[in-house]
Amino acid sequence: MMNNETKMPIVLIGNSFKYEIEAVCKLFFHTARFLFAESVEDAGKGEHILAEVKTAGECIELTAEVRLGDSQTLKKTKLMPSESSKNDTEHELCRLLFNILSELTGIVPPWGLMTGIRPVKKFTELISEGKSRDEIKEILTAKYQLLPEKFDLAYAAALNQLPILEKIDRRAVSLYVSIPFCPTRCSYCSFVSHSMDSAVKLMPDYIKALCRELEIVGRIVKETDTKIDTIYFGGGTPTSISADDLRCIMETVAANFDLDNIREYSVEAGRPDTITEEKLRVIKELGAGRISVNPQTLNDDVLRVIGRQHTGTDALKAFELARKIGFTNINTDLIAGLPTETAESFRHTLDTIMELSPESITVHTLTIKRSAELFSENSRDMKNPAAEMVDYSISRLMSSGYLPYYMYRQKNTVDNLENVGYAKKGYESYYNIFIMDETQTILGTGCAASTKLVYPDGKINRIHNYKYPYEYIRRFDELMDKKQEVEECLKKIRSIPQK
Repeated sequence: MMNNETKMPIVLIGNSFKYEIEAVCKLFFHTARFLFAESVEDAGKGEHILAEVKTAGECIELTAEVRLGDSQTLKKTKLMPSESSKNDTEHELCRLLFNILSELTGIVPPWGLMTGIRPVKKFTELISEGKSRDEIKEILTAKYQLLPEKFDLAYAAALNQLPILEKIDRRAVSLYVSIPFCPTRCSYCSFVSHSMDSAVKLMPDYIKALCRELEIVGRIVKETDTKIDTIYFGGGTPTSISADDLRCIMETVAANFDLDNIREYSVEAGRPDTITEEKLRVIKELGAGRISVNPQTLNDDVLRVIGRQHTGTDALKAFELARKIGFTNINTDLIAGLPTETAESFRHTLDTIMELSPESITVHTLTIKRSAELFSENSRDMKNPAAEMVDYSISRLMSSGYLPYYMYRQKNTVDNLENVGYAKKGYESYYNIFIMDETQTILGTGCAASTKLVYPDGKINRIHNYKYPYEYIRRFDELMDKKQEVEECLKKIRSIPQK
């Protein structure tokens, strides 16, 4: 069987379903690489995956075939009416392939064929249509073959989201501020973040450019009479910069945006080794009421393996310091499936964090990205106790009054699992819900930030800032030329009737 340094051929004949076919394959081979061919001959005599669509009389014939190793080969076909839509044809071809791969590998992906990033949206849409729980379960389990426990989790998240989504102000927007720096780079991470050692020379120019962009966006917001609903500082680790730089950025936000009526202001304090009393006081003084302290694990051995320079005790002290400063809305992030983490040590981490009684806890599942250091150290079939950890977190948190309120899934996630935010009632993050549901415009500022423009007709357009700090700084004027579209969108948003 191929390792992650070689590429498995995917042969597409009579169709262009490249994205979804590859997504199904990744459910079974998390870290595999693929190449696409137009015939089995082009793929060679070894392992391959075939997905074919052809006309057979008055029907459409679908064929899926998988060859693994030297002798494991399985082929399935299905006939569909000739008038079948492209989407239905694609879905049924993926289903054939899914069932073959499940049979050959023995893997049963818990989310079945539901490969999208935002599974909860399918649930909220059906609930909004008036469908009952039983009807929704019948529809989604039949179509996607998801397991009952994942249906229950997503349905619960949808029920907790809906009251907030019903109150969404689509005439308002949210603001995202990117501070893409970290003390060091964690071995599992592929986000666009830069260690402070390499970024220190860029810092003054980056802060200046970011503040200038905030001034420009603030002017557009004021001139279009647009309300700011939520603000979110992310990264990277926003608290990796100095207290003075953090103050400079937050004062620029306060000077250029009306903060009197915002519903939520969050700052990812993030890594415990960057959290100081001075920085926390700046954050609180300048209006942010929600912060995130993210230990990921309290296991010191695991922290060393992933490249963190703090201990579990440091994380607990950072949380206690935030409480001392007066923060009453604290989130903590944990990751299930970190290298060398055991199910027992994960349970210890979660139980210890829950003793602190944070207002929300987000449980991520390890995702191996192409650019992450860990990717090169694993075969395409990763073994990991993440599923046991996630199952424990679901039962433990929900039985203790933490309700799932937002969820997203990523490619290459261990065991095809999910990332879930849990919160005590009334402490759900509006920003997290809005970004997942895609029903409110989000204005992104800073390096690698993305602006998501949601037009009155539901159309979404994204404008991406430059990915790297030096490029963001050097090409700043070019980037600002794109703000014209932001202004035009905000003017159209004003036409949406108020509820």
